[in-house]
Amino acid sequence: MPNNPLTQKKKCGLTRREFMWLSSMAAAGYVFGCATDPVTGKKQFMLVSEDTEIQIDRQYSPLQFSTDFGPVQDSELNRYVNQVGNKMAASSHRPHMPYSFRVVNATYINAYAFPGGSIAATRGIMLSLGNEAELAALLGHELGHVNARHSAEQMSKGQLTQALVGGISVLAGTQSAALGDLAGQLGQIGAGALLASYSRDNEREADALGMEYMVGADYGSEGFVGLMDMLNSMSKHKTSSVELLFATHPMSEERYNTAVQMANTKYRSSLNGPLYRDRYMDHTARLRSQKGAIEEIEKGQKELAQRKYDAASSHFHQALKQAPDDYVALCMMSIGNLAQKKYAVGRQYAEMAQKAYPKEAQAYHLSGFSKIQLKDFEGAYEEFNAYELLLPGNPNTIFFKGYCQEGMNQIKPAANEYQRYLQVVQQGKYAQHAYKRLVDWGYMK
Repeated sequence: MPNNPLTQKKKCGLTRREFMWLSSMAAAGYVFGCATDPVTGKKQFMLVSEDTEIQIDRQYSPLQFSTDFGPVQDSELNRYVNQVGNKMAASSHRPHMPYSFRVVNATYINAYAFPGGSIAATRGIMLSLGNEAELAALLGHELGHVNARHSAEQMSKGQLTQALVGGISVLAGTQSAALGDLAGQLGQIGAGALLASYSRDNEREADALGMEYMVGADYGSEGFVGLMDMLNSMSKHKTSSVELLFATHPMSEERYNTAVQMANTKYRSSLNGPLYRDRYMDHTARLRSQKGAIEEIEKGQKELAQRKYDAASSHFHQALKQAPDDYVALCMMSIGNLAQKKYAVGRQYAEMAQKAYPKEAQAYHLSGFSKIQLKDFEGAYEEFNAYELLLPGNPNTIFFKGYCQEGMNQIKPAANEYQRYLQVVQQGKYAQHAYKRLVDWGYMK
């Protein structure tokens, strides 16, 4: 007889609340059981399998990377970061996971990991690091979260399951509630619901693992102290650029002090190990040449979040003077104009962003949205179709394709897209519109 997950309470150490959650989820068809913590070797209650972690990662991480304006176009920088990360991943507790590392174009300061091993650092945090050992510490910390299965653990306790049970969560934006509202109005999407907000215990464990992995890769433990010093300083002078970082990765004086203690005791022999500052500076030279533009974009995003459109536009213009093809600045100029209902101007900037980064999806969405407002439904459909080819999985794209076909009076194709949309999303104004049209057209009662 197969194991009944509802009889495993004692073995997995479930609380009554977790047991009741498990009962309700098992009734919904989810499969559960005990697993062995890959770090501690102890039994743990786990809702998701390793295969599911990888599947979730593959489905949602591309959406988040696009929300962060895609990986930087500097292939050498991405190759370098991937090399540093994989050097540590090879000797981690889960070396078989499909790890990948990249820098994304976002200007806010953060790094994050999806449960299957897809890890990203933003341009903002890369500019804040001083050497390769600090980069290794940053990536090692994110590796710690993956190896300790922190996201999977939170899903197992019902803290991240809404995105799984209710389909993809339509949460847009990454660093500001106001920008998230604005992006939501434009029908954009992020996968931020699956980026865990870690507990202090999670952070302690990831710190310990991060230092273990970086020292094991022959970096000086002073690199981890340097990272903690930088983060501790930022936490005392919080700005909008670090808002998400400390919302998902709580910082404290204790974390810094613990890093110093570990470096001076357990990893004392590695305290004066190599930091590789010159190598880091060489590989980030192109990125650092964009620092002025990146800072202007960050200032502009702060103004845009407050709906100070003229001030935001001024900062984005300054960024484009320094970096004329910066994809983020062009997209933000488009978003700012679309928010002011200047649809023709918004379309122009979106098309400029497409030319600057043709393989990144977000600009196609912005162009499609602007063309809908300009009643160019055929052109808008082409944009959303191009978006979906580049980045499948965004239900809003399905809705907009249906809306464009409705605008072209192509009822049957529109109904097919609306039905496809309602299979994923059942609430909100888009779902209401889709449902009403399907009833009006006789496809639903």
